[in-house]
Amino acid sequence: MTDRQIVRGRLLGSSYWEEQLGSARAVAAGDLVLVSGCTAWRDAKIEPEGDPFGQTLAAFGTAVEALAAYGLTAGDVVRTRMYITHVRDADEVGRAHQQLFGAIQPATTMVVVAGLVDPRMMVEIELEAHRAGLANSLEGNTR
Repeated sequence: MTDRQIVRGRLLGSSYWEEQLGSARAVAAGDLVLVSGCTAWRDAKIEPEGDPFGQTLAAFGTAVEALAAYGLTAGDVVRTRMYITHVRDADEVGRAHQQLFGAIQPATTMVVVAGLVDPRMMVEIELEAHRAGLANSLEGNTR
């Protein structure tokens, strides 16, 4: 899939993994948008490799880009989740989160996991965003 489109509230065409897993990049559920796990995977590469801070910024960039398809921004984020592959990266991942969301202060979870689907991935993130009236604005705008 190369063309991004919202179909029945689902943002499709954003990731190689969508076809592999049978998932959407993001799904609107009423006034809430749920963004699937995002990493620093771009154009079949992990960038920046070996840099947890940079990978976190890249992953959240992908997630916020998905929100934009619904007319939402980082300011609409109400929850973030960060899955990291090593506890030593917690400070750098947290610093990136602070840089992006410090003023917003969403509910946040950080968990250390055994690994991600590519061993070069150091962090995977998910987020949820909310805007009152979003569901009404999406009606008729999705296929």
